[in-house]
Amino acid sequence: MSFVHLQVHSGYSLLNSAAAVEELVSEADRLGYASLALTDDHVMYGAIQFYKACKARGINPIIGLTASVFTDDDELEAYPLVLLAKSNTGYQNLLKISSVLQSKSKNGLKPKWLNSYREGIIAITPGEKGYIEMLLEGGLFDQAAQAALHFQSIFGKGAFYLSFQLFKENKFLSEQILRLSEETGIPVTATGDVHYIRKEDQAAYRCLKAIKSGEKLTEASNEEMPDLDLKSIDEMRVIYQEHPEALQASVEIAEQCRVDVSLGQTRLPSFPTPDGTSADDYLTDVCMTGLRSRFDTPDEQYIRRLQYELDVIKRMKFSDYFLIVWDFMKHAHEKGIVTGPGRGSAAGSLVAYVLYITDVDPIKHHLLFERFLNPERISMPDIDIDFPDTRRDEVIQYVQQKYGAMHVAQIITFGTLAAKAALRDVGRVFGVSPKEADQLAKLIPSRPGMTLDDARKQSPELNKRLSESSLLQQVFTIARKIEGLPRHTSTHAAGVVLSEEPLTDVVPLQEGHEGIYLTQYAMDHLEDLGLLKMDFLGLRNLTLIESITSMIEKEKNIKIDLSSISYQDEKTFSLLSKGDTTGIFQLESSGMRSVLKRLKPSGLEDIVAVNALYRPGPMENIPLFIDRKHGRVPVHYPHEDLRGILEDTYGVIVYQEQIMVIASRMAGFSLGEADLLRRAVSKKKKDILDRERSHFVEGCLKKEYSVDTANEVYDLIVKFANYGFNRSHAVAYSMIGCQLAYLKAHYPLYFMCGLLTSVIGNEDKIAQYLYEAKGSGIRILPPSVNKSSYPFTVEDGAVRYSLRAIKSVGVSAVKDIYKARKEKPFEDLFDFCFRVPSKSVNRKTLEALIFSGAMDEFDQNRATLLASIDVALEHAELFAADDDQMGLFLEESFSIKPKYVETEELPLVDILAFEKETLGIYFSNHPLSAFRNQLTARGAVPIQQAQQAVKKQVSLGVLLSKIKTIRTKTGQNMAFLTLSDETGEMEAVVFPEQFRQLSPVLREGALLFSAGKCEIRQEKVQFIMSRAELLENMNAEKAPSVYMKIESSQHSQEILTKIKRILLEHKGETGVYLYYERQKQTIKLPEAFHIDADHQVLYRLKELLGQKNVVLKQW
Repeated sequence: MSFVHLQVHSGYSLLNSAAAVEELVSEADRLGYASLALTDDHVMYGAIQFYKACKARGINPIIGLTASVFTDDDELEAYPLVLLAKSNTGYQNLLKISSVLQSKSKNGLKPKWLNSYREGIIAITPGEKGYIEMLLEGGLFDQAAQAALHFQSIFGKGAFYLSFQLFKENKFLSEQILRLSEETGIPVTATGDVHYIRKEDQAAYRCLKAIKSGEKLTEASNEEMPDLDLKSIDEMRVIYQEHPEALQASVEIAEQCRVDVSLGQTRLPSFPTPDGTSADDYLTDVCMTGLRSRFDTPDEQYIRRLQYELDVIKRMKFSDYFLIVWDFMKHAHEKGIVTGPGRGSAAGSLVAYVLYITDVDPIKHHLLFERFLNPERISMPDIDIDFPDTRRDEVIQYVQQKYGAMHVAQIITFGTLAAKAALRDVGRVFGVSPKEADQLAKLIPSRPGMTLDDARKQSPELNKRLSESSLLQQVFTIARKIEGLPRHTSTHAAGVVLSEEPLTDVVPLQEGHEGIYLTQYAMDHLEDLGLLKMDFLGLRNLTLIESITSMIEKEKNIKIDLSSISYQDEKTFSLLSKGDTTGIFQLESSGMRSVLKRLKPSGLEDIVAVNALYRPGPMENIPLFIDRKHGRVPVHYPHEDLRGILEDTYGVIVYQEQIMVIASRMAGFSLGEADLLRRAVSKKKKDILDRERSHFVEGCLKKEYSVDTANEVYDLIVKFANYGFNRSHAVAYSMIGCQLAYLKAHYPLYFMCGLLTSVIGNEDKIAQYLYEAKGSGIRILPPSVNKSSYPFTVEDGAVRYSLRAIKSVGVSAVKDIYKARKEKPFEDLFDFCFRVPSKSVNRKTLEALIFSGAMDEFDQNRATLLASIDVALEHAELFAADDDQMGLFLEESFSIKPKYVETEELPLVDILAFEKETLGIYFSNHPLSAFRNQLTARGAVPIQQAQQAVKKQVSLGVLLSKIKTIRTKTGQNMAFLTLSDETGEMEAVVFPEQFRQLSPVLREGALLFSAGKCEIRQEKVQFIMSRAELLENMNAEKAPSVYMKIESSQHSQEILTKIKRILLEHKGETGVYLYYERQKQTIKLPEAFHIDADHQVLYRLKELLGQKNVVLKQW
């Protein structure tokens, strides 16, 4: 007698099963099962993965779910019921049932839904938690019989079964189930109620349930529970030896269940064309209109290319797709929504360009259509669109309204229990302290795809820590078992699916955001089903562009068309050549700045190349690229015929498209064949490489190239196939970078306002950008309740600080402040509290406004304003109690106001600390300012200057604002620091050897004089600290001095007079010594000649006496 598991939960019953789908099916195969069911709670997340895995192993997949069903129309309580798809109709009904449970009726399925979607479904009671079982255990046999017959009437005879679970050892219930079956004629079936794969996985299952409930594992939670593992057929035979008919029933049910899910077909929706015109004809008409719009008189090259692309698109039956994208892009443009110039290979399409889907002329920029759509390899087109992240949802809403709510959905993603998360979760339920669990998790190397098993192989410290604690060993063991299981769902950042038929005919849905459904299947499985997937990406940089250009238009009445700017603009590329790229898309990192400063780009083409090269691998070609550009190294071409292809990149293969054109030019490949070659050789498999070499060389010989030349060029193609970048994408994204650089170069104030506004909520970024603004000479005005707005704004040639950027000042507070001051400016604190509702501006908000300086214009010191808050709030409350009274007191002729509680101002150190707390930076001053002369005298340079001194030793005067101490793999302590001064912030590293010496002075808030070296690490300039002392400990004995050597040839009255003049022009506190080479004598000059030893005076002295003859000794 055989058996089939009909009640099986996978990890997709989130935190209610420890069974991963692939492992579940693999184990079922090992145990010899011919069929297997999947019945997750309410959802079908794993259905396609399960279906494919079963089919791959020759197992019959039974797709089902466990649905909570209301017993009557009162909807008081719902009970689980196992539903299995008997046919494709049943599968489609399960899609709808799951969609209802996950959107319209989350607590349970109403009887009307069950009746509507019963066809093609077999139902089984779930065991102890079922409604019928509950009645039986309560002694209500007659009611249980009535309920059973009711369910049988819904699903039909032979399609409703009573679950018979002997393994749970509930003797009374088992007897009652058999009696019920005998009296009603409803058959029983054996079921397993699987929640994990092997018996030893029970602890992992208990742990998951504790994670879900937020409880800790206790003795109570370790009480006896039935084995819910995937039992073998032999185990089930033993359990059911007296009831073989129950086992046989499971097999009979499985034989009825035959679902064929259609995979691999294409389900492209139709575009509703006007007047019933065919999509092909309508696309042609729209393209010709767009071509004339782009070019007044398009030349023959464009007309031929457009016709070729249209022929390919029509042959592949993608006309509807292009019209759908054209339509929502047209809507976006009509609504004034900025769209990106393009993304990915779609920028290589002239059809996309004339439809205004992209803004990149593919012929002008030498882009290939075949890189986007290959006529020799039919695959779904993939046009990804960038929108401002604040307006992306508007476009999705439009698409939903046009095609219908049941035809458009966003795509689900699953957050999984990754290695570190699994350790932390399991540690918590086992009672491990958060600190200890965090320390353990931090011993897992932070690399993508890192597993707990890999971590044990790579981290001796992890193994040592586990060996010291049996509890942590247990935590680690269970974490391994649950690692990789789904933990929660979220929405894909960009993906949207569109379907001709209602989506619930193809995929289960669930509630999403803003009235747009979410698919229950992940992206890969939607593609398996052939659904059209489009990416609507929200790009912060487009929001920034939209913000800047709208500010300029509003305040300067200048409408900027970025599509028509010059990509050789001198001012723009001067800025880029200086590496002044803060806030510039894809050009902001320290490493990229360094490359730009060396490259000195002169046009868009240089930026495209740098964006393509600045990646691991191709990076090694950057020095050669730069040297060839500036003529320091001659350009070499493997053959003169490649000059036209590689000229723009100075003989270096940078783009995938170059490989395709080389294959076409030299071997006579069509561009479609050339794209297949590019794909093939990038796989680096020897048999493929050898086959393609023969093909390539044969083609070259036909075009009369030598064998040696053919092999040399093929080797070059193989070398760069993996490195080559998609030129279409590089051009489109480089255009965004250049557009931002143009705005920064020509409208720096508006650029800075937009940039700062775009990072409101990110204190670190605001601080970084404010420091840069100050360093570049932009004045920053403090926040003001009368002048500041939600965004940062331009005011009198300066940037006015945003109210929303003040910590503890929310959106509603800003709105109410803005609304209240429209009538007239606030006169004082009392007027402010009287006119702005206290529900949005409470005490905490008032304190933040005062601490930030936003009320300084009331001509009271901040301590007085703070002390007067209670009086102001009481005054506002008193006169707001009666509307008539309030109206009386608002009259200008009658006014009673309390007096300020005058108090001595706060100490400067407190004022600055509160500014830092509310604004993220020291705004009006910096704690180091009082030490600046002393620091300069000792040779300390500002952080902003140090960041340009990569690989050089520097001294800094800094405030240590953050410290993070970690243990290395060898068990030693080291630290990561955040340092700041008046000019900016900088990350610093203190390695173990130095940490042992410096740890006494490394504390948050400490003012330090430090020395070390600047290096680029992980795309940032970091200060490698070697020495440090507290500024308060600096004394005169350690004061620096300037030493000057007067060479024999310089010993003249003229030289000495010049030295004297320079010294007197730069009076300060640094001592000066003169060494006369002729007399071999050193003289200390009197205090009247002490100087302020900044870089200007040192530079002048070195110019006079020589670089090596002037030295500032600091330590």
